[in-house]
Amino acid sequence: MPAPTGAHVMRHAIVTIDEVEYANQVTKVRLVPDTPVQTMRTLVPDGAVTDVDSTVWTLELSGLQIWIANGLAKALNDAAGTEIEVTIQPKVGTGQSTATCTIVAKPIEFGGEQGSFRSFEADFPVIGEPVWGVSA
Repeated sequence: MPAPTGAHVMRHAIVTIDEVEYANQVTKVRLVPDTPVQTMRTLVPDGAVTDVDSTVWTLELSGLQIWIANGLAKALNDAAGTEIEVTIQPKVGTGQSTATCTIVAKPIEFGGEQGSFRSFEADFPVIGEPVWGVSA
């Protein structure tokens, strides 16, 4: 069986937040689904009732703490409490998978350890469902 096409290493990606490109400041970006499943077992050998609940999405974002005018940390901190649009394209180019979602921005941590880059890790609630697409 031949290897599947479309697999790639996460690099040379595009991360756009409110129409500004920030991939050069981001070290991780992931949309993570949480889909609860409830199962009730009954007293007969094959008796089980299963329900799959609605999916809730979270955006995981890590990057550099850049607190000047073009910095993502500053932009997220300034937008705290508001809804902003995020578009992720894991590989640059046309015909590539994309995901666009609306998140609620939150403040970003400030500071760090001596001798290391200041970085941040944050999770953001996604409003509704991501919109899946293909780059033009």
